Amino acid sequence: MSSYEKSGRDNHEQLTSLGTRAARQLATTTKTAPQMQGRTPRWLLRSLQWVEVPGGTFRVNRRMSLAVGDGRVEFTNIGARAQVIPAELCELPLLRGFDDEEALAHLAGKFVQSEFKPGQLIAERGKPADQVYLLVHGKANKLGLGAYGEETMLEVIADGAHFGDQAIVQDDDAWDYTVKAVTPCTVLALPQAVFEELIGRSPKLAAHVERYKQLLKAPQDKHGQAAIKLTAGHHGEVTLPGTFVDYEASPREYELSLAQTILQVHSRVSDLFNDPMDQLEEQLRLTIDALREQQEHEMINNRDFGLLHNADYKQRINTRSGPPTPDDLDELLCRRRKTKFFLAHPRTIAAFRRECTRRRLDPPSVEYEGSVVAGWRGVPILPCDKIPISETQTSSILAMRVGQDHQGVIGLYRTGIPDEREPGLSVRKMGTNERAVASYLVSTYYSAAVLIPDALGILENIELGR
Repeated sequence: MSSYEKSGRDNHEQLTSLGTRAARQLATTTKTAPQMQGRTPRWLLRSLQWVEVPGGTFRVNRRMSLAVGDGRVEFTNIGARAQVIPAELCELPLLRGFDDEEALAHLAGKFVQSEFKPGQLIAERGKPADQVYLLVHGKANKLGLGAYGEETMLEVIADGAHFGDQAIVQDDDAWDYTVKAVTPCTVLALPQAVFEELIGRSPKLAAHVERYKQLLKAPQDKHGQAAIKLTAGHHGEVTLPGTFVDYEASPREYELSLAQTILQVHSRVSDLFNDPMDQLEEQLRLTIDALREQQEHEMINNRDFGLLHNADYKQRINTRSGPPTPDDLDELLCRRRKTKFFLAHPRTIAAFRRECTRRRLDPPSVEYEGSVVAGWRGVPILPCDKIPISETQTSSILAMRVGQDHQGVIGLYRTGIPDEREPGLSVRKMGTNERAVASYLVSTYYSAAVLIPDALGILENIELGR
């Protein structure tokens, strides 16, 4: 029998009860509120302590720091030929604050490119330290000598790292560590003689180097802060040292950032289609969700105040082997007290669990704010898909101490603003235009601050594809 004949027979059969299609005309469907993809738990926003900023600007005052922090150097390339950007040489501690563009351009042009294969030595302990090295691309190990003469790992360095510039201002001109390439490495090297020749020809650079030498001689503690002179363990009547605590002359200030949009709703929609759900409320709920997602993204990725760009370079470490291992997380964890949580992309968490499985480890899960999440050493590993994954399948893990009392990472916001709907978020009606469309300005104000450098650490260059 053909499908046409079968359909005709079914249509002519007498129904003995009301059909479902007709019954739906009298029934009210059960419906959900509008759903959206991309809504996440937003663990960072939930976990930070939020500090009120009435003036719109938050200043972080710290003790005077004498140690000049190490920066990351950036490069340009034409094909396989790399060149350091002259202004980026100011990231070297020796040249920090030096502004002679001509001298910097001259130095940048004197660097010579070299390639090293895995296992080759870039610098060897005991050999003359007569080169300034910039690591353009690749990963290398800094190796030292242990207490019993064995080779020990000091540090893993990667793209943008530099070493050797300290030899210019030190009396000992021999390497006290070995640098061995782990992956193919592209390196730019500047002979120390060229550097010293330019110092001899440039009075401005010579004066800058001399100031740097004096800075190194100033008393400082292990954190590089200007030392507070103390006397302890003495007997009898000794002369106590006079001292004071100096502050940074130009402290960092954080201005509140914002995310905004204009929500538009036609009056016909609000008047006729508000039952059983309030159309304006549903539109606002979804819009606010999108704003909060963007807020968390900015607090991680913004180049001005985002956490990925504001971690101190001394608090950034690289993985030893590529994937995130328990050893790497231990190294990240030991660099700060009271680590509240790790923050990682879900794929990074999966890569870490694979490494644990490979080592036959099963780290217990941790309960955090009523949810069960992955953990390590009792510290929760919170998922956050705002942490980027590069085209080469690498990512990062953040570890942080939070709270103002603990000198940690804090969130900044301003409450009490007009038409406030949530803390730091306002919905302001702007009026109705000639098309009968009502407009609502939705705004949220926020930022993030790292109170002292060791509050935030990052495990970088995590390989997810291995």
